[in-house]
Amino acid sequence: MSTNRRTFLKNIGLGAGVVASTPLMASGSVSEKEQVKFIRKSADRVPAMNFNMCGYAAPKLDKVRIGFVGIGDRGIGAVDRMGFIDGVEVTALCDTRQAAIDGAQASLAKSGLPKAKEFTGSDTAFKALCESGLVDLVYIATPWEWHVPVALAAMRGGSHAAVEVSTAKTMDECWEMVEVSEQTKKHCVILENCCYDFFELLTLNMARQGVFGDLVHGEGAYIHDLDYWHFNKPQDDKPRGDGAYDKLWRLHENTRKANVYPTHGLGPICQAMDINRGDRLDYLTAMISDDFTLKNRIKELAPDRSDLQQFVGVEMRGNMDMQMIRTVKGRTIMIQHDISSPRPYSRIHMLSGTKCFAQKWPLQHIAFGHEVADEAKMKELEEKYTPEIVKRIGTMAKQVGGHGGMDFLMDWRLIDCLRNGLPMDMDVYDAATWSCITPLSEWSIANGSKPIDVPDFTRGAWKTNKPVELTLKGGGTTKVHNLGKANSEGQLNVK
Repeated sequence: MSTNRRTFLKNIGLGAGVVASTPLMASGSVSEKEQVKFIRKSADRVPAMNFNMCGYAAPKLDKVRIGFVGIGDRGIGAVDRMGFIDGVEVTALCDTRQAAIDGAQASLAKSGLPKAKEFTGSDTAFKALCESGLVDLVYIATPWEWHVPVALAAMRGGSHAAVEVSTAKTMDECWEMVEVSEQTKKHCVILENCCYDFFELLTLNMARQGVFGDLVHGEGAYIHDLDYWHFNKPQDDKPRGDGAYDKLWRLHENTRKANVYPTHGLGPICQAMDINRGDRLDYLTAMISDDFTLKNRIKELAPDRSDLQQFVGVEMRGNMDMQMIRTVKGRTIMIQHDISSPRPYSRIHMLSGTKCFAQKWPLQHIAFGHEVADEAKMKELEEKYTPEIVKRIGTMAKQVGGHGGMDFLMDWRLIDCLRNGLPMDMDVYDAATWSCITPLSEWSIANGSKPIDVPDFTRGAWKTNKPVELTLKGGGTTKVHNLGKANSEGQLNVK
């Protein structure tokens, strides 16, 4: 920038780095004069906090009535998992495909749960579900464009919302999600399953116990070649998830030059660094490579695929994008995202502190200085710092499954918090902060990697908000059942 970044923001009088949902120019870079289109909210102001949802404990629910909206691969897996959790009743199912609803009903029957009321027939059938009075929690696993509309309808209809990643696509969506959660006092939880993976929970507890000393730097990533999923043709009559994106919705999302899926890598790092609870993200800069693969795959397959013709000649997102983020307390974070390069899967989780270092993908190790912990030392660390949730539920979670068990840990914790009236591990401010990386990275990339502020969705409350609680104090009472349904290989028949 020709002027100091903060001075510029002050001069235009629009607060600290709030980006609107206005689309970026297809040509890429825009001038500084155009920043006003992006560094704002629709109302031209940052709204005052109505109620602090961080640490908020909603009234207890003896039974959690769940309505599922979106029953593709993610949704049907969640329906399956809920069949193992005590105190749950799936009362409503919503999808545009009747076959998907039929598959979910079969899952409920297999778990001994009653049939749920069905909502289908249109893209907005979820509105009737949210207004039905049948649900306490709406579990949202739709394509991304519907995440926030469904979450808002759920909260306004009197239900808590649990939203698959990423929650929001635009800055206006982030702010509206925050405002409605505060106004209704209904939770809006981001379903970031990676925060419940076993190594991430171990290192989070180590950070809480001071093992890392001061955390200095973190790195996270979502590097996953999605060629099969992007180009697998959906089968509308298939009753369960088939590994395809309905109407190629995720390929549409990859016409956007941004990190459209930042939360897998960012979420666990933010928790370890107490983001929104003692520190906050300050600003970021982003960069993206050219597209070396997607356009070529489209060109290769389109002659035999009428549904791909719409993408011929369309400029797609590049292979690798990166964000460098600095926190108010001077820490740094690097996030990477690549879903189209032919390379092994990697979901980097790295924490570097003044006393300790930890990393996984492809290797998993912890080090103290130059000394990498051997097998005996790792066992000692695991015995000492494995958090209570893993000790209590970890073995059962691995039996039930869902990305190795972390999905079940996430679902069980969500239900246990609702049933015991406990604050959420991941609140609406986390959902907004982690998701806003998408529009912020889009702006930075379009403006030659210029830095841009990350808004403070807590509006100053981060200074006094308390860190995520890793004990099961006040909870841990929700039982897991039906674990005897294992096949001869010892795996549960959850699908």
